[in-house]
Amino acid sequence: MTLPPPMEAGKVYLIGAGPGDPELLTLKARRLIDAADYVLYTGSLVPDVHFVGIRGEVEDSKGLTLDDMVGRMVERARQGQRIARVHTGDPAVYGATHEQIARLEAAGVPWEVVPGVTSALAAAAVLGAELTIPEMTQTIVLSRTAGRTPMPPGEDLQDLARLGNATLCLYLSATLVEKVARELIAGGRPASTPVAVVQHATLPTQRILRGTLATIASEVRTARVRDQAMVLVGPALDPELRHHVGQHESRLYAADFSHRFRRAERGGGSDDPAGPDIDATLPPSEPT
Repeated sequence: MTLPPPMEAGKVYLIGAGPGDPELLTLKARRLIDAADYVLYTGSLVPDVHFVGIRGEVEDSKGLTLDDMVGRMVERARQGQRIARVHTGDPAVYGATHEQIARLEAAGVPWEVVPGVTSALAAAAVLGAELTIPEMTQTIVLSRTAGRTPMPPGEDLQDLARLGNATLCLYLSATLVEKVARELIAGGRPASTPVAVVQHATLPTQRILRGTLATIASEVRTARVRDQAMVLVGPALDPELRHHVGQHESRLYAADFSHRFRRAERGGGSDDPAGPDIDATLPPSEPT
């Protein structure tokens, strides 16, 4: 077994801490955090239980500006320290990493991104929902509604509503869920479209609200859900789907479907134009 490379001195690791459950840290993230000389974490979102007993200096970034944060990381990198900048979820999704990387590049400081579990997928997990249901929807949109940060042209919710049955995973939108529902309905989504709101996914304080575009705003107001909540919209969020055995199933595991690793049963066919004797060099079909 090849051992992982050691954490490099003078380098910044931008690490996704996942949705909150410490067990959902990747093995790599855990190893790097434990080995770091300096950990700068998003205290408003990342639980400090992630850092109990680690050897390095730990600092909460929630009271710092961007230049404060990058200044601290650059200073320590130039001293040869090993730095873990720990974000909630995955750094690539609403992680404010672009501006940090640009400044690190300008300062000549090397960096590396370590992915984590983003809250959209954590919310889907606790809901027991597959976001890509065969023959229903094969598209996932990660987005938000306009707040203090405006949306670029063509990315308003009314525009996204026109993407058929695509599953919409909306970050930073729980306080504006009434606006979300109104704009999606105006864009053509039926008022009966299923919606789920998951607050604090995977944490002990987790809460799940279900409804439709017509009812979800009332549900959210009644429950007083305001922060750290993911809004998921689309027919794939219908909890009744799990009771419909035999409907909307992947072709990959069907008895009459041939692929690289299995021939169709006698009398069956194949979804591949090559037929049951599909070329063994072709990759297997995706599950959905």
